[in-house]
Amino acid sequence: MPDSSPPHSAPLTSPWRIGVDVGGTFTDMVLRDAAGAVRIFKAPSVPADPSEGVLGVLRLAAQQLDLPLSALLRDCALFVHGSTVATNTILEKKGAKVGMLTTEGFRDSLEIRRGIRENQWDHRSPFPQVLVPRYLRLPVRGRIGADGAELAPLAAEDVDAAAKVFAAEGVESVAVCLFNSFLDGAHERAAGGQLAKAWNGKWVSLSSEVMPTMGEYERGSTAVVNAYIAPKVTSYLQALDEQLRQFGLPRSLLLLQSNGGAVSVDQVAARPVMLVLSGPAAGVGALKGCAAPGEKANLISMEIGGTSCDVMVMAEGQVPVTDELTIDGYHLTTPSVEIHTVGAGGGTVAWVDDAGLLHVGPQGAGARPGPAAYGLGGEQPTVTDAQLVLGRLRPGPLAGGAVTLDGTLARKAVETKLAKPLGLSVEDAAAGVIRLLEQNLLHAVERLSIERGHNPATFTLVAAGGAGPMHGTAVARALGCRRALLPRAAGAFCAMGMLQSDVRQDYLQVFLADLDKVDRTALDTAFAQLEARARDALAKDGFAAEAAAIEREMDLRYDGQQWPVRVAIGPAGFDAGAARLAFETEHQRLFGHIQPSGRIDITALRVVGRGKLDWTPPAARAAQSSAPKPRETRKVWIDPAAGWRDVPVYDGADLRPGCKLNGPLLIEERTMTAFVGPRDLLEVDERDDFLVHVDALGAKP
Repeated sequence: MPDSSPPHSAPLTSPWRIGVDVGGTFTDMVLRDAAGAVRIFKAPSVPADPSEGVLGVLRLAAQQLDLPLSALLRDCALFVHGSTVATNTILEKKGAKVGMLTTEGFRDSLEIRRGIRENQWDHRSPFPQVLVPRYLRLPVRGRIGADGAELAPLAAEDVDAAAKVFAAEGVESVAVCLFNSFLDGAHERAAGGQLAKAWNGKWVSLSSEVMPTMGEYERGSTAVVNAYIAPKVTSYLQALDEQLRQFGLPRSLLLLQSNGGAVSVDQVAARPVMLVLSGPAAGVGALKGCAAPGEKANLISMEIGGTSCDVMVMAEGQVPVTDELTIDGYHLTTPSVEIHTVGAGGGTVAWVDDAGLLHVGPQGAGARPGPAAYGLGGEQPTVTDAQLVLGRLRPGPLAGGAVTLDGTLARKAVETKLAKPLGLSVEDAAAGVIRLLEQNLLHAVERLSIERGHNPATFTLVAAGGAGPMHGTAVARALGCRRALLPRAAGAFCAMGMLQSDVRQDYLQVFLADLDKVDRTALDTAFAQLEARARDALAKDGFAAEAAAIEREMDLRYDGQQWPVRVAIGPAGFDAGAARLAFETEHQRLFGHIQPSGRIDITALRVVGRGKLDWTPPAARAAQSSAPKPRETRKVWIDPAAGWRDVPVYDGADLRPGCKLNGPLLIEERTMTAFVGPRDLLEVDERDDFLVHVDALGAKP
């Protein structure tokens, strides 16, 4: 992931690809040209209008590349975008006014929530506000049976009556979730058609089309969230797409989905709920770029930006995908890569409570005013301010000049808000902030590694994001990892991943059968129907023949078990014995036990369609020919035992493949700064990234 030269230092070869990731603090852009050269740009995000952040970073790139914006977009063969618009719409409660149609007798399932509590011992915390109040959850008569047969016809007059209520109450979007519609969505489609005639709104979400999964509450909650965010998210994406096309982009942009794959605007317009993890899910593609071609790598990514840390695990080359997702207390059933997020980033605020205890987060300083060091009016000390006090960050321009760090302001904030209340020196207070943050990061990584049955000693920790390389070696050491990878393009990790992510379409069908007694004809027919849908969707995006790949999966569970386990069906086709072995292996890892010879039920069939995007690694830089010289030597606080030491600071551009250096040291790149501890060995690997061998120079006595 090279980014060793200024963006204007060499001419680009068209056509190129562009990935843009809108984060809480910065909007990142990665451009990769036809020759494999990579350029990275960062501009401040505009939370009030994310599209302004996108256009802002494009204008910055055009200016630095000495190109008109129209030329930059005209020669772009692929534009992939990851956005937090869907997530923020939920978190900020700025979605549409939603109405809901339910089967008679089921209007309260959305509020009952199956009685689910994230902490079963916490009976006092209130549930999140229901997105559809009861007076707008309207029942309709009609019933689909447990076998998919119609027991009672849909009452069209009930739909008409509900439409009048929706019109009178100013409802902007409607979710339709009827009982057993995952088996047959005919009633939902009829209700949707009737609404189109009787109601003047345009946004209707059918649960059988959004996610036809078993479970009335989960399916209904997903449809409601989809209806809640659809007007804002879809309108934003369509408007941005139109703007980019007017500026010269030759084809519509692609969106990064929660499943880690890209999809066109048109195909995601009806299911914007698929975008709730857009952006962080690009870590899948980025991790693929950290592995050698064909390698089944074991990697744990810790992507730390300005406001949060996203953790993801790749075991033997695969990142787990789950259907269970909770956003701000709302339960969703949608294919999503397994990500654990905590409020820990460069802009995370440190504070002292009334009892005199130091806390770090979860609240952040955001893009504006940001950390105190930004000089934009922020007064609360953050992790970035603490790093400046400890000498690990350099005062001055950051992220290519997007912001400027003021060390005096940082020191003042740490001193007045932390050091004096705690009765500590400024340096000790700043060190406490870093130690506490890294403890929070450790717990976040343990959540998806140790708690999922993985041994961290067999994994490499990938410390990414603009702030990740500052903490990578410390967290790797505490976790037990022997190696930490600090990508050269860490500051634009997700934007880079977008250019390495395949187009992906997920399809699901409930299918109930005994694994050992399943009707093979019915099984093959069901899979064939799902595959036809996947191939058709990929063909519309221009992927056919060798460029399209189809994968089969199925959900399995023991008889009487509540939650299924997803198992891949290999290219050789379905084999009950192989499926049982794969299920038991995964069940043992997840739950620590199996039921030998126990009955295993199939609950659902899945097909994943992938449109393969060509990604050839960029040409390797020449190997290191002589020992690099540091840019400067700076006093840096190491740890309580070592205190302050004179530490060499290297320009990342001077470190080439084959270079080996003993810590402690700092590396400064355009989009990140990396800190390597005193017992660690730094190596620049063949992909031109920074590989740290943790404690290779001798463990701490």
